[in-house]
Amino acid sequence: MKKKERQQKIVDEVSINRKVSSNYLSEKLNVSEDTIRRDIKELHDQGLLAKVHGGAISTVQKLYHYNEDVIYNRESKVRIALKAIKLLEDGMVIIMSGGTTNLILAKLLPKNLRATVYTYSLPIAMQLTEHPLIETIFIGGKIQRNSMVTTGIDVIQYLSNVRANICFIGVSALSMEQGVTDEGYEVAMIKKAMINAAQKTVFLVTPNKFNAILNYDVCNLNDIGTVVTDLDSEDILFKSYKKAGLKIM
Repeated sequence: MKKKERQQKIVDEVSINRKVSSNYLSEKLNVSEDTIRRDIKELHDQGLLAKVHGGAISTVQKLYHYNEDVIYNRESKVRIALKAIKLLEDGMVIIMSGGTTNLILAKLLPKNLRATVYTYSLPIAMQLTEHPLIETIFIGGKIQRNSMVTTGIDVIQYLSNVRANICFIGVSALSMEQGVTDEGYEVAMIKKAMINAAQKTVFLVTPNKFNAILNYDVCNLNDIGTVVTDLDSEDILFKSYKKAGLKIM
């Protein structure tokens, strides 16, 4: 493993766990603790983490605390986020919808990624403050208390003036019959606006969201290009979707 890749993995581990020991990193990355200590010192000097006795901690205290212990199917969502990150490049303009899969994606974005991110999700906007090279633009509006996202015509009008490279949509339900659907009318309308504002849309879908239908349409199956899930792309669950033209990652 090259030094740059190893150091990025160290930063990722600190971002995920908030605090890691040199011994843990040494075993996980299969290098000596001396190597890990040198890496931590370099990353500390760059401001990407804080060196402490026996390991490293995150440099940024959360302004908004989201209890990750209560995130359903968290490991599945981490795997999805790590796949989605491969689609990103420096300099991109990104739109992110709400939801815990996108929240984990925001948490795991590489600390050296330079990008502009638009979001209507307060937890995601606050999570992005931990990434020093990302410009975060929070789209204001009326806040839904349960999901902590903004809604209303102001959000849709704002998105109509955005031209993004890529949009990540957290999916509540996906079916062959109805495509992507959502349980809330206002959120469904905003997701439509997000899709229209981006050159490419990526749908993040945990396996339990397939073959499900909710009340309000977001987009039909023909409008879906790339779907990122944590299962193998050859899983039998995706057979009919792939036949319909969806790209499964």
